[in-house]
Amino acid sequence: QVQLVESGGGLVQAGGSLRLSCAASIRTFSMYAMGWFRQAPGKEREFVAAISWGGSRTDYADSVKGRFTISRDNAKNTVYLQMNSLKPEDTAVYYCAAGRGGLTTTQAMVNHWGQGTQVTVSS
Repeated sequence: QVQLVESGGGLVQAGGSLRLSCAASIRTFSMYAMGWFRQAPGKEREFVAAISWGGSRTDYADSVKGRFTISRDNAKNTVYLQMNSLKPEDTAVYYCAAGRGGLTTTQAMVNHWGQGTQVTVSS
C-alpha cells in the first residue's frame, strides 16, 4: 500500500519561507515522478511543481517560478518543496503526488495522493 505523508505546513507572514516534506512508503520510490499540487478554498486543485524520478528534470507553475524549488532524496524516499517569498495567494492545502509516468504536471498523471498539509500566508 502506497502512503504519502506531508509535513511542514503552517502559518507564515508574507515574504517568509516554508519547507514542505513528503515521506513516501513506496518500495520503488526512485521509479516514481513526484509532484506538488495545491487547492485554495473555493478553487480547483492546481499544479505547483514536479520532479522526475531521478531528479534531473523539474517543472513549475508560472505563479511559483523563481520562488519555489522542488527536490527529492531517493535514499530517504522523500520529496521536498522549498517555498520562499511567500504571498497570501499561496495560501492553500498542499498535496504531494506520485506518478508512474512522466512529470506529474496534471492530475491525470497522478497515481497516488497524500492527505495534504495546510499553508497559510498572512499579509
